Amino acid sequence: MRIAVLIPCHNEAPTVQKVVADFRLALPEADIWVFDNASMDATASLAAQAGAHVRHVLAKGKGNVVRAMFRDVDADIYVMVDGDGTYPASSVRALIEGVAQEQADMVVGTRLESHDRASFRRFHGFGNRLVRGCISALFGHPVRDVLSGYRVFSRRFVKSMPVLSRGFEIETEMTVFALANGFVLSERVIEYGTRPDGSESKLNTYRDGMRVLKTILFLFKDMRPLLFFGVLAAACMVSSLGFGAIVINEFARTGLVTHPSTAVLAVAFALVGVVSMATGLILDTVNRRTNEIQRLITDQVLSQRRSSA
Repeated sequence: MRIAVLIPCHNEAPTVQKVVADFRLALPEADIWVFDNASMDATASLAAQAGAHVRHVLAKGKGNVVRAMFRDVDADIYVMVDGDGTYPASSVRALIEGVAQEQADMVVGTRLESHDRASFRRFHGFGNRLVRGCISALFGHPVRDVLSGYRVFSRRFVKSMPVLSRGFEIETEMTVFALANGFVLSERVIEYGTRPDGSESKLNTYRDGMRVLKTILFLFKDMRPLLFFGVLAAACMVSSLGFGAIVINEFARTGLVTHPSTAVLAVAFALVGVVSMATGLILDTVNRRTNEIQRLITDQVLSQRRSSA
């Protein structure tokens, strides 16, 4: 099986050579790819000196880099790891095992159980727990670490996923896509380290945190439209019944309607609820047919590749 190690980098000159060397030692049979994302330092040249294949991605954002990696690299097993030196190369074979044995489509190296105190900045641990709680509640599948940058993918997953995110919300999109489309997601605990001196995180706690939460909401709407619009419809119908009960009760007692605005509001909520339910049913049907076509095309592409191999 061909294995590709994909390392997205933006200004990682202090660490990129060590990351390439560590994975070359841990996986000598793998191809090492460094995707340089508009770095202003010597990241690309240092990666090339370390023996990695270097590709340049001019559009800034980790999501743009992942899109290029999935599109340009051909392999049977894909290992994605950040170039900041915080993820241990020694754990890579344990992560690969599940994909190699066809027991999982994506294996995530989870960091929250084993890490140094200085590994996470303030609020990062809380933010991760908030995001995983939202995903677990919305998609009905418990996850331990949504934002980990250390993952192993099957070829089927990589060639099936349309990368939509542009920034650091890409890990969230990967997790949600796997859960919503029936891919097998597995998690393994890893030792998460700290950035060495001179290496700085590019993650903005509040800005990127809001992007991640917005991504969860929009992906939930796109991938679970019936549930999303069904909940909205139910809320509208309950509101309609509540306001309508006031009007009906008044009419039953006095034979008059002295609050016409309340009656109009009740009707408006009812109409919005009906429209929301119809929207959910239509989008759910479209979504199912689209997923069927996408899976059929992916299966045919993978089947043709196996036949040619």
